[in-house]
Formats: sequence, structure tokens, C-alpha cells
Amino acid sequence: MTCILLTGSSRGIGAASANALSARGAKVIGHATTASDPRTIAADFTEPAAPQMLWEEALDRSGGQIDVLVNNAGLFSANPVDASDIEWLDAWEETMRINLTAAAQLSRFAVRHWQERRCGGRIVHVASRAGHRGDSPQHWHYAAAKGGMLAMHKTIARQYAAEGILSFAITPGFTDTAMAGDYLESRGGAGLLADIPLGRVAKPEEIARIVEFCALDAPPSLTGATLDANGASYVR
Repeated sequence: MTCILLTGSSRGIGAASANALSARGAKVIGHATTASDPRTIAADFTEPAAPQMLWEEALDRSGGQIDVLVNNAGLFSANPVDASDIEWLDAWEETMRINLTAAAQLSRFAVRHWQERRCGGRIVHVASRAGHRGDSPQHWHYAAAKGGMLAMHKTIARQYAAEGILSFAITPGFTDTAMAGDYLESRGGAGLLADIPLGRVAKPEEIARIVEFCALDAPPSLTGATLDANGASYVR
């Protein structure tokens, strides 16, 4: 049975991915900042030690072998450029720690785990369209973190492919992870949709299908690839 550690599994893309992977017979160990589900481990990624504690507990629950890491946990919150210096810096560092540094720590633990056991493994990074095209003036930090995740993903893929350690990245555009009306209104409503040729935002289940593919089905030759899912709002 494939054992998968999936961060940010309590809602949205993470919850949909947990359902999709479980339906395929995988053992999914979930993660959330606070967890009420016994299958989910609580870890607050604003704490530097939290990723290591999560990894060690996940290893214990898995019986000592994790086959796939899905870096999905993230924070998307506004950080206005005219905020006070300390407020802006605090928001920057919190977003970097949650969206990038924790993913880097877990990826490092995963790579070393597979190297020690001389076995392959897979990492799936849920990044963002923002990592390619940038984001709003209030989200420098988010775009920078996701761009960093993509660079990290490419480095892992190039460095460790010969050892059977594979890396895949997914870059969703806007995804409806809340009530549709409130979601669209908070991000510009009809103006947002006008920028998406498909005419709608993605559904969490759509992104989850790509996570499932990368985690379980993607051929090794696809390592290093970044899969866009943004309704043609950004085409490379």
C-alpha cells in the first residue's frame, strides 16, 4: 500500500486530494494546523520545529516508510504595501515559512529518507499560477513563495532523478475552495472571470485529480514537469 503524507488536508484542494488518493487505496496521513480527525496530524508551520515533528510522527504512523509527499499546505492573505514596516515584514515571513520553508524542510526529510533506504519516492508540490505570472500588489509574498517552490521542485527533479526520487509541480489558478459567490466577490467577481478563457475557476476536485496522477500514475520521465491548471488564464 502506498503511504502518502499530505499537508493541508483539512479543506479545499487538500481535502479533495485526500479523498481521491484514499479512493485509490493509498494510506493518506493528513496534516492541519489544528486537527480533530484522528487520521490527521496537527502541526503549526509558523513554528520552525513543526515540519520535523510532523515528519517523525507520520513515519511512526506509517510503520517507517513514506512513499509520497504532497506539499499542499499554504497561506493566502493580503499584505498591503502601505502597511507598517513591521506588519509587512511579519506577514512576509509568515507566508514564506508556511508556503515555502516548511515544504523545503519536508522535502529534505523525504529525500534523505529515500536515500537512506535506497528506494525511490515522489514529491508533489502544489504551487500556483502566481509563481509564473506574479500576483496582486498585496501578494508579493505569496507569488515569491510559490516561485521559490517551483525553483526548488526543478532542483530536486534534476538532482535526484537517477536515484528514483521524482518531483512534480502543479500550478492552479484561482480555485473555488469556498462558497462560490463569496469567493468570486472577494476576488473581483465578473472581472476575475473575464481573465479566464474557460469562464470559471477550477474546482478542488479537478486539482485533486492532477495530484492523484502525479502521486500514483505519472511516468518517471515526467519528473521535473510543472502542470498548469488555470483555465488558460496563463499560457506558457
